[in-house]
Amino acid sequence: MELLKRLVVEEEGQGLVEYTLIVLLVALVFWLGIKNTNIGTSLVNAWTNVKSCVDTPTGNCTGS
Repeated sequence: MELLKRLVVEEEGQGLVEYTLIVLLVALVFWLGIKNTNIGTSLVNAWTNVKSCVDTPTGNCTGS
């Protein structure tokens, strides 16, 4: 019972929860903004290239 009273009264973790929600909201808005654009397609292609270069570094990997 004492634990429940402390959980109701203490607010130490409140700031962390608020910052987490803000970060999630910003990430969601960013994702929705680039999801169906050429930027999103370019990012997918770039990360695919990075993954293939990491998997097989002797392949066709360039610095550009």
